Amino acid sequence: MARDIVADILLGLASLVVLGASVGVAVMPGAYAKLHFVTPAALVAPVLVTLAVLVQAGLSQNSGETVLALVFLVVASPFLSHATIRAIRVREQGDWRENKR
Repeated sequence: MARDIVADILLGLASLVVLGASVGVAVMPGAYAKLHFVTPAALVAPVLVTLAVLVQAGLSQNSGETVLALVFLVVASPFLSHATIRAIRVREQGDWRENKR
């Protein structure tokens, strides 16, 4: 019973994080500002979901797979953000490097 409550609270927090990040993406002007609000949805929410799975299932094959997926998300997320910023800069300025004067 207590495990269910804790898991539900963690999932509710993950949902609130994603909702808040979605609102931030919707209201912020410009792609650079919007990208800052993607990070909580990409990192914080998956951590909360993983904790909910660990609380609910304990140490099992399912929770191990969830932790492995979380590790991939945590490792890949900064690279994806960097590539996105670089693509935005190339689209706006034609090159990702700083303009030389």
